[in-house]
Amino acid sequence: MEKKKVLIVDDQNGIRVLLVEVFSSEGYQTFQASNGKLALEIVKAESPNLVLLDMKIPGMDGLEILKHIKAIDRDIKVIMMTAYGELDMIKEATDLGALMHFTKPFDIDEMRVAVNMQLRGGDSNGFYAVGS
Repeated sequence: MEKKKVLIVDDQNGIRVLLVEVFSSEGYQTFQASNGKLALEIVKAESPNLVLLDMKIPGMDGLEILKHIKAIDRDIKVIMMTAYGELDMIKEATDLGALMHFTKPFDIDEMRVAVNMQLRGGDSNGFYAVGS
């Protein structure tokens, strides 16, 4: 079975490293980008199944990157990561096709579960357990 691909887009190295570690250990093939230009190159080259996208990225902001991702491939799932107080942008991101958002600092387990739900969905067959 081909590994599902997750692209992490954040200008903060620490967050990228953390998320790459978490989702690699979940069995996904992970990619990371620190800016929009690189993110879009990876989207075109690798067609990730899901993108974790930070809203505030220097240069090209999250909404702009989201528009471009959806223009390249509407089926790519996007989850936004936002700082506190970006509610107006969250509404716009949802209108543009983002599935959901996590506010930083986010609960890494909640994010892991959300990504697994999106990528494994109904066909998980008890592949992972939520809670105890």
